[in-house]
Amino acid sequence: MHVDLVSTQTSLQLGVALEHHRAGRLKQAEALYREILARDLRHAESLHYLGLIAYQSHKLDEAETLMRAAIEVNEKPAFFHSNLGLVLRGKGDLGGAITAFERALKLDPNVPEANNNMGLALLARGRVDAAAAAFERALKLRPGYAEAARNLGQVRLNQGSVEEAMAWFERALTLDPNEVEAYLRLAQMFGDRDDWTKAVGYYERVLAVRPDLAEAHNGMGNVAQRLGRIEEAIGHYQKALALAPGNADVYGNLASALQGLRRMDEAIGFYRQAIALNPELAGAHYNLGTALLERGEWFGAAESFERAVALMPESGAAYNNLGNAYKALERYEEAQACYRKALEIGPETARAHYNLGCLLGDMGDRAEALVEYGRALALEPGDAQALFSIGMIQLQQGELDAGWANYERRWQSVGHDTPARNYAQPLWQGERITGGRVLLWGEQGVGDELLFAGLVPDAMRTGNAIVLDCDSRLKPLFARSFRGVEVVSGYRPGGEIAAQLPVGSLPGLFRRSAYDFARTTSPYLVADATERRRYQGRYADGRRVVGLAWFTRGKKSGRARSIELRALAPLLALPGIRWVSLQYGDHDALQREVAASGAQVLIDRSVDQMKDMDRFAAQVAAMDLVLTIDNSAAHLAGGLGVPTWVMLPYAADQRWFVEREDSPWYPKTRLFRQERLGDWGAVIERVKAAL
Repeated sequence: MHVDLVSTQTSLQLGVALEHHRAGRLKQAEALYREILARDLRHAESLHYLGLIAYQSHKLDEAETLMRAAIEVNEKPAFFHSNLGLVLRGKGDLGGAITAFERALKLDPNVPEANNNMGLALLARGRVDAAAAAFERALKLRPGYAEAARNLGQVRLNQGSVEEAMAWFERALTLDPNEVEAYLRLAQMFGDRDDWTKAVGYYERVLAVRPDLAEAHNGMGNVAQRLGRIEEAIGHYQKALALAPGNADVYGNLASALQGLRRMDEAIGFYRQAIALNPELAGAHYNLGTALLERGEWFGAAESFERAVALMPESGAAYNNLGNAYKALERYEEAQACYRKALEIGPETARAHYNLGCLLGDMGDRAEALVEYGRALALEPGDAQALFSIGMIQLQQGELDAGWANYERRWQSVGHDTPARNYAQPLWQGERITGGRVLLWGEQGVGDELLFAGLVPDAMRTGNAIVLDCDSRLKPLFARSFRGVEVVSGYRPGGEIAAQLPVGSLPGLFRRSAYDFARTTSPYLVADATERRRYQGRYADGRRVVGLAWFTRGKKSGRARSIELRALAPLLALPGIRWVSLQYGDHDALQREVAASGAQVLIDRSVDQMKDMDRFAAQVAAMDLVLTIDNSAAHLAGGLGVPTWVMLPYAADQRWFVEREDSPWYPKTRLFRQERLGDWGAVIERVKAAL
């Protein structure tokens, strides 16, 4: 009997090599495969298994070369073709992979793994129905094949059969409780359904098995964020980034969580990191735009939304917010085009109708603004924001009764500067009260408190004992002006208070008609007489003394209301006038601005209205005339009874009504309005002629 010693040695070595290979001792296995090939360059099994080691080591080109060499020697083993299919799929050659799996299955159609792998290649190629059939064959051959059950669940999910997908994922978990991908898909599916409890449960099971899985930490972060558990969400996102530092989506999600905590600098930084990693990440551009918009960085916001609409041209929300950015930049025509595009995409979008209404109002088209507000209300009946804005137009037009009623919606509107005070005492209705006092409390900005203070005398005339809670800077001025009223700041009412009312609600009681305005007490503010005389002496030089204020930092309409100092040069050059700055701000910065304009405007460093409004009132009272834009100086001067000229933008707010040159709030105030949007030149010429 002849014994082939070489063949026997090769078989023994191959057996040992395979044992090493299965045990993960790849170096020892490789050495033995190469020894065999040193004797027999065409040993098909050694070529194939060396290729498999190359595949396991992520050397895909080498793996393909070795496996094809093995098939060239012996094309009959089905697993040769099946493993080549894995390599080609790993290289992204899906067509080649499918061909390899087809050959494997032709040689042996009863291999579950080959059917499963064929399904994955078909699924990646978009051939969903064929993929489903392959996974079904794998499960028919091996009913306990958990991976195939999970893959079939993914196919059903892609086909839109959510319930069936869930059933297959659940079956995968029944077959293999450590089937992490099934847990992950179920968690994502329940998250998509807003079933947060189940989503959290499945993510927790994933992380129990795979605490190093970045995708699970990211998903858990998303669920935690939706549940309002922002700090927890941030922790998960940070773990995800530690595990996958180049994941742009996670950077974007972390930024969103930080934005929710108002940590805007960090949020903006992470949005920008997400975009640097993936410039095509539309959501990051959009969210960065919202953050910048909230910060008042209009130019940056516009750039972000421009990129967002380029990446997702069917997003009405992106066009809507781009319109908001353009509106803030006073690019009104472009803003209008964006809002109309948003409505073309989603005509039932109440917010876009509302925003278009606001824009049209700012452009002076009040009639069309009311139409858009009406459309917003038809879509969202009772919307406080729309009703409040309708109230603003009603007040502008002198429809006081209806206007003040809608003005009460300000507490539910977005952007109202003052939180409501939920006192136990009822709202005062203007009646005479026995057995207690009436608390009036300040709201909005200093300018608004000064305006509404004009109604304190009306409240006093009801015969009630009044407590006025105001900004601490106004306390000395109001205490001097309203004798008999207890003026406080930061008041906490007890049983001595029978009723209360925010000062912004006083006009609804006492200014419901033009007749009511005719009874206005003027002036109603009293400056410190000694300080007023001191400032009069300081400024007196034989010329008329005119106080000047030219800008405001108000977020809502500050740009539209402000004028550059250099634009006022035709006024500042007039003879016979001594100009005194009534402008708030850093004295050094104001001095530099005045110097740059070449104007002669006195910056009195003894007055800091941001800290001492009483001294500022004395300074204003010392003026022969105050010339100002719409800011707190206008209301202070008006309340003091100083002759005041106010330069107003084209669409001034409700305080100044429309189409009138006087103010019923302040009898000694004269109004100079823009006649065209943004045109201050004509206003300045009219003021010059009047001076």
